[in-house]
Amino acid sequence: MTIDTATFLAQLGNRSDKQTGAISAPIYLSTTFAHPELGQSTGYDYTRTKNPTRDILEAGLAQLENGAKAVVTSSGMSAIALIFDLFPSGSRFLVSRDLYGGSFRYFDELEKRQIATFDTFSSIEELAEKAAPGLTAVFLETPTNPLMTITDIAETAKIAHQYEALLIVDNTFLTPLRQLPLEEGADIVIHSGTKFLSGHNDILAGVVVAKDAALGERLYFLANTSGPTLSSFDTWLFIRSLKTLPLRLEKQEANAKHVVSYLKEHPLVKDVLYPEAGAMISIRVKDAAKISAFLQALTVFTFAESLGGVESLITYPTTQTHADIPKELRESYGLTPDLLRLSIGIESQQDLINDLEQALQVFQ
Repeated sequence: MTIDTATFLAQLGNRSDKQTGAISAPIYLSTTFAHPELGQSTGYDYTRTKNPTRDILEAGLAQLENGAKAVVTSSGMSAIALIFDLFPSGSRFLVSRDLYGGSFRYFDELEKRQIATFDTFSSIEELAEKAAPGLTAVFLETPTNPLMTITDIAETAKIAHQYEALLIVDNTFLTPLRQLPLEEGADIVIHSGTKFLSGHNDILAGVVVAKDAALGERLYFLANTSGPTLSSFDTWLFIRSLKTLPLRLEKQEANAKHVVSYLKEHPLVKDVLYPEAGAMISIRVKDAAKISAFLQALTVFTFAESLGGVESLITYPTTQTHADIPKELRESYGLTPDLLRLSIGIESQQDLINDLEQALQVFQ
């Protein structure tokens, strides 16, 4: 019988413990597992390689993204590093110009060490112009962080595959509930599992999902080799959190659309950037010099990095998430000092709007 995604997630891990019938999947904290005898294994030897709790999470995430295999890691950045372990020295990449600052920092480091070369694109047309023989992979954020630019995944895949390059898509902002990149031609999907998937600002995690089984096995081998392992307890928290993902995202998205409608009519807000789905919004305000006062005036929104949790957060990319991108570069493509990024939570819509309304008065 085919079941809905909400049902699948609500019951993730159920029936996994045949011995006791536990509804909540057990947490297997053991780092090592006994061998029945020489040359035999239960299927579990050492928890860096394989763990029963982690198996439940990885199988669930692979199914959620319609992929062949998933690997979970200790952070979103360790997930990105795992993917780039796939490629030999001298590889050439094209990446989204508007990019999370941590990804930029990592790619910049690889380039400085002459491990790989990177160029950027901001549209399908620019990607088509820059793609050429020798291209290794395309790394795409859609929506981008923080300008919320949408790029057609299927068209991007078509260009990448024309040159036998892989397409890697960061699906953190929309999640598999709003976007399925593997179905649109991507080869690998990545998430900061810290964000919407786990959704409570209490664990650090990364997710990599491969469309192809052989590619998935290679990623699994590399993860065992380098060891960016997600702990058993954090794995269990991740499973628990996924059970409420549809409810959380539905409420966050409804709140976000309500906030967007309000902000678009506000005379002190210059620009509202929203990809028409999900719960991430960026705005430009009238006077960047008053942003500090605005942040101090907020009482419901919390001024903090990260996103995707049940609590609404507000981030100033210039000094926080994107501070490692040189000022001239980030401002050249629109990441200007008047820009703020909002992650909308599950609070009362009216409380969020009331908080923004009173804080925005500092710009008068």
